[in-house]
Amino acid sequence: MILLRRFILLSLLFTLNACSSLYYGGLEKIGIPKRDVMVHRVEKARDTQEETKQQFKSALEQFSALTNFKGGNLEATYSRLNSEYEASVAKASEVRKRISDIEDVSDALFAEWQNELEQYSNAALKRNSQQKLTATKAHYQQLIAAMNRAEAKIEPVLAVFKDQVLYLKHNLNAQAIASLKGQLGSVKSDVSSLIAAMEKSINEANAFIRTMEKQ
Repeated sequence: MILLRRFILLSLLFTLNACSSLYYGGLEKIGIPKRDVMVHRVEKARDTQEETKQQFKSALEQFSALTNFKGGNLEATYSRLNSEYEASVAKASEVRKRISDIEDVSDALFAEWQNELEQYSNAALKRNSQQKLTATKAHYQQLIAAMNRAEAKIEPVLAVFKDQVLYLKHNLNAQAIASLKGQLGSVKSDVSSLIAAMEKSINEANAFIRTMEKQ
């Protein structure tokens, strides 16, 4: 049953293009609440960040290999670096989309939860639900802040890689490569900072998922 619901959710996430309220309403009619959608999107964002982390590691390795170029097909080496850059751009775009998707469903979930508090007749149950809402919101803010901090570190690294790719495109010679060698340390530092932020964000996502699954 759980596998069937996940399959239906995955299918709808990629095929429905209606506005958010109709979209989430449609999911709830087939037994998939906003909470499940939120957890699913956090999982997807976590996985995308892991893939992005690996992609930037790969791009750094290619840049390091280029600065250590000792001879051979320089154009092929440049092409590999350019491919890594383009793959990194694609992953950066995917990370931004995943974060946006989480923000969209969280707005809907928290608004619904807040409105439904007024429907309680039992004061103790209402108070308990309010406490859970407050705690979930706080945990969510911690998660989304970590994701946004990690995402913010992507663009500066992409800008550096883009500069290298553009420069080499018009200067495919050993002298040009030598001029980039001095920047390797700075690039490594930027990528390391990005990876550390990604790992923290991934850990926050895992903690959030565990919390939501316990509720």
